[in-house]
Amino acid sequence: MINLETPKKHRALIDQAHQVAMNMLRPISRKYDLAEHEYPKELDMLAAMIDGLSESGASEGAGASGVRRDESESDRTVKNAANLASVMSVAEMCWGDTGLLLSMPRQGLGNSAIASVANDEQLERLNGTWAAMAITEPGMGSDSANLTTTARKDGDEYVLNGEKIFVTSGERADSVVVWATLDKSLGRAAIKSFVVTSGTPGMKVERLEHKLGIRASDTAVITFTDCRVPAGNLLGSPEVDVKQGFAGAMATFDNTRPLVAAMAVGCARASLDLTRQLLEDAGVKVDYDRPAQLQSAAAAKFLQMEADWEAARLLTMQAAWMADNRQPNSLEASMAKAKAGRVGSDITLSCVELAAGVGYSETELLEKWSRDSKILDIFEGTQQIQQLIVARRLLGLSSAELK
Repeated sequence: MINLETPKKHRALIDQAHQVAMNMLRPISRKYDLAEHEYPKELDMLAAMIDGLSESGASEGAGASGVRRDESESDRTVKNAANLASVMSVAEMCWGDTGLLLSMPRQGLGNSAIASVANDEQLERLNGTWAAMAITEPGMGSDSANLTTTARKDGDEYVLNGEKIFVTSGERADSVVVWATLDKSLGRAAIKSFVVTSGTPGMKVERLEHKLGIRASDTAVITFTDCRVPAGNLLGSPEVDVKQGFAGAMATFDNTRPLVAAMAVGCARASLDLTRQLLEDAGVKVDYDRPAQLQSAAAAKFLQMEADWEAARLLTMQAAWMADNRQPNSLEASMAKAKAGRVGSDITLSCVELAAGVGYSETELLEKWSRDSKILDIFEGTQQIQQLIVARRLLGLSSAELK
């Protein structure tokens, strides 16, 4: 039986994450929104704490590959493990600030890629690295299978050539997980991910993007020109399995999409909490014991937003819980990402509207949260892509059959 209450063993961890968000992230949120591209030095103080909270980090996402392992009957117990702890703590941190969470050392999206497809030796060797993830390319669109970055085997090394854009933490991270194709003619099956250590010859950060939101986080354009990486840095198996196709690479998204959904849930909750307070200060009471149609328009809207938020939160927790219990969660990961991304944008913008002038000005953080939230509906797969994936899963159709 699935139980989506906060597990007792995670409660202290979640509370600690909330305290960090409230006392360390929220106070510097506006500072680094205005100082785009300036590294938040205060985050260095959290490095030791991040290590202490490593159980909840994205690097501990084992099991989210969507493949059930063989288990004995005695092993088939319900688990609330690292994936669930991760999404819950990420939501709390994004209640503080999404951009600062994305800037946290050793918390990159590339860590989830490592957790998804790395072998045991790689997991041990790469433990502790802060990994960004480089997938998107100019002109690639939303279909990751269209990437053109190549990886050519040369002795004990691979030679990478190509360009990646929108790499979150691309300048600051210790390493970058780069998606590249071993053989374009073999299609999706030849796409593999490589860990490239920052500073490797041939790897160059070309520029940092100016963005609508999450300005505290650096977003880089990176080029790879005859960039040589050890053969052992190809994550998982180097074999091209045409029958398996894109499954190995897509397992990464089963890890990261619930995390991005959790970011949207946390940011939206911050907006709801502040808007509830502002409405009460203005004399608008939200009465949970009366039907919405018998209350003011503002209160009714607030109740509808809270209901949408709760649905997004539960979908996110379900996707993580399934990963903890070795259940295939590709459908649920995309459902959570689609729901939370859309709900997050709607809630944060609606809270700006409900708060009127206060919401639109820099007096409060509502306008910032509405800017930060939009990216969470875009990266790791847009709203439209998530709906397409959900439709394929429900209808049992392949990507070739339903485009």
